[in-house]
Amino acid sequence: MQERNGQKRGRWALLREDIECVLARDPAARTRIEVFCTYPGLHAVLIHRVAHGLWVRKAKFSARLISFFGRMLTNIDIHPGATIGRRFFIDHGAGVVIGETAEIGDDVTLYHGVTLGGTSLSRGKRHPTLESGTLVGAGAKILGPVRVGSRANVGANSVVISDVPAGMTVVGIPGRIVLPPEARRITKHGIDLDHHLMPDPVGKALHCMSERIVQLEARLAALEHRPEGEVECARCSDPCGAGAVELLRLDEPHRTDGGRPR
Repeated sequence: MQERNGQKRGRWALLREDIECVLARDPAARTRIEVFCTYPGLHAVLIHRVAHGLWVRKAKFSARLISFFGRMLTNIDIHPGATIGRRFFIDHGAGVVIGETAEIGDDVTLYHGVTLGGTSLSRGKRHPTLESGTLVGAGAKILGPVRVGSRANVGANSVVISDVPAGMTVVGIPGRIVLPPEARRITKHGIDLDHHLMPDPVGKALHCMSERIVQLEARLAALEHRPEGEVECARCSDPCGAGAVELLRLDEPHRTDGGRPR
């Protein structure tokens, strides 16, 4: 009886933690009752805990059935074999998929459309491991038995197919490390939400290349004893010069439109 009461207290403690972490990470959450009644991410985690308990007790059909109904209710597909830590928050939740051998640490946050998927038909470890404090942006895909280190950030719509060191930020397809820890702005809750300020490595490369072209054009103009910018572009008939560089400044910190030229 004492053990059952301890388990009951443990379940209530987990539920309180889950609700409090939603209030801490989502400014749209106002009250505990609102979170408990209207957040599908919370419902998905609660249902998964029941299904996972059955899964580890070898009641696998019952676990899959409960998981199936949980997916119908929440639009979040979590395999009952996945291992999930404490204070796990799925914001919005729609379209999230978590595979059977996925492992998720404590204080992890996922946004809608995230996939923790496999890349193998073998029955071994084939899904990602997210260490504690990881944040995965909307639409990101983390594929295969890769490890995302603690406090790492995965930018929205990124595709991660290799390990991510702790504290790093990755964006792009495939995911590339773009933001070291000293350049991140961390909130008091340990979460960096500045997805729109992540630099674009491709845009930066184009910017460097365009500057180099302008330098070479200037040197060529000096050798040919002609003013800079007189050579017209064969494609658009506009003079090429320093003005073109300004159009390709994709990595300036004040840009908040994702680094795309207007």
